[in-house]
Amino acid sequence: MNDIPLGRPTDYPDRFDPGLLAPMERAHARAMTAGTALPFSGQDVWNAYEFSWLNGNGLPQVAMLQIRVDAASPRMIESKSMKLYLNGFAQTPFESAAAAAARAEADLSEACGAPVRVDLRPLTEMEAPLNALPGESLDHLDVIVDRYEPAPDLLRSAADADPVEETLHTDLFRSLCPVTAQPDWASVLIRYAGPPIDRAGLLRYLVSYRRHQAFHEATVEQIFLDLKARCDCRRLMVGGWFLRRGGIDINPFRADPGEVW
Repeated sequence: MNDIPLGRPTDYPDRFDPGLLAPMERAHARAMTAGTALPFSGQDVWNAYEFSWLNGNGLPQVAMLQIRVDAASPRMIESKSMKLYLNGFAQTPFESAAAAAARAEADLSEACGAPVRVDLRPLTEMEAPLNALPGESLDHLDVIVDRYEPAPDLLRSAADADPVEETLHTDLFRSLCPVTAQPDWASVLIRYAGPPIDRAGLLRYLVSYRRHQAFHEATVEQIFLDLKARCDCRRLMVGGWFLRRGGIDINPFRADPGEVW
């Protein structure tokens, strides 16, 4: 953690440099939770809304850069180093948009130790806002909350009830950066099949992350593992849509192997 730029004053470069990327081993965060044999599959989806480069005439070009990193990759990228790296494209000429994307894809694949997919999308094709998440919102529930560190004991399901398939979400989620303690706001979506999960307990559990310090990827993985362990979900998918900071949002998704978002 001492080798990453997060939480330290940093000069922003005007030329791209792959050496700015700070890979972090996923194994460190998973040592106490998921272990080495992952019980899930998934992706980390990064959306860079302020990506720019120069064409052959020196004219700036802009697009949204979407990065997809497989959850099974041995390394992930620290977020501030990603911002520094992508910012360096702004004054770098490329012969085409495809060439800029290919350069980023190659550098990120090497840093993550696995193939990374990079796509450029016109700004007119951005995703719908967070309030368009599917399923039912938990946020109208009248619950008493008095715990603000992860409390998996709040999770319970009705084992004797008929199984259901449902999609639930909340826009009330907050956790903290493990380095700077800055708040990370998110919407969390849970899609599962199995005994019905107690919704009040689920909302209280999700809100209990409010003072928890962890990276987005580890946070979503912990939610997945807690639900699996305590709610007897036959099928489960968990996604976190974290609000952008510095022009980039990070959206981890974890699911049972074979499940597709």
